Parts: sequence; structure tokens; C-alpha cells
Amino acid sequence: MPPITEIHALLIADRERTTDLISSLSGNIASMVEASQLTAADDEHDPEGSTIAFERSQASTLLAAARSHLADVDAALARIAAGNYGYCERCGQTVARDRLLARPTARTCIGCAAAGS
Repeated sequence: MPPITEIHALLIADRERTTDLISSLSGNIASMVEASQLTAADDEHDPEGSTIAFERSQASTLLAAARSHLADVDAALARIAAGNYGYCERCGQTVARDRLLARPTARTCIGCAAAGS
């Protein structure tokens, strides 16, 4: 297993990037909603209406994914604090070093992850 301090630093940096992304996406969505409220656009007949709706939907999907990822990062940080980071939540075995470096939020070993998909 990689040193916990290395993983902790990766997770803290990931958390910062993710919270910045959430803030940016939230601002973008708020701007889109505000802009759509200021115009009397008829999405059905406005050629830009479907594009705006798609962009808002896409931003909302990205925001949901970022929030989910942030929850995963926070859960990994909590596991570090609790002293049970790096152990598979299914079988209890140690999660491989390379897996933790590639995916610091991993909750399972490769074997259990493959079996669960």
C-alpha cells in the first residue's frame, strides 16, 4: 500500500479540484436559468431553445457526477481518519498499491470490483 500521506495529499488535491468544479458548474447553471428567465423564448419554436436545454441538462449531469465524486473523496478521507483505508469493503483484503494510486477513492480490491460489475 502507498504511504497514507501520499494518498491523503492526492485526495485533498482532488477534493479541491472537485469543489472548484462544483462551484463553477453551479454558477453556470444559475446563469443559464437566469438568462432563460429574462427572455420570453419559446423552446419549441426557437432554434436555440433545444441547444440551451441540452447545455443545461449536460451541466446538471456533470454537476451530479461531481457531487457524487466529492462524496467518494470525502468517504476515502473518512476511511483514512478511521484507520481502515486501503482494505476492501467486501473481502477485507488489502487493496493493491497501484489501484489506490490510480483510484484513491477505491473501496474494493480489483477482484471484488470485477465480480461486482
